[in-house]
Amino acid sequence: MAMDERRVIRLDEVCALVGLARSTIYAKVSAGGFPPPIRLGTRSVGWRLSDLDRWLAAPERAWNPEDVR
Repeated sequence: MAMDERRVIRLDEVCALVGLARSTIYAKVSAGGFPPPIRLGTRSVGWRLSDLDRWLAAPERAWNPEDVR
């Protein structure tokens, strides 16, 4: 597994990468249409870059962590 695949990014970078607003990202997470964040600490979360890459490949599908390209 390459280092980039294990990289975790914060919300600002997620917004820039996928072109969605913070509120839209959290709405899609709640609806099951976007990868959920992972807990980094008591008050911080981040997203796995590999999860976002898979989502970007097919954003119209519901998010399923078992999907593989």
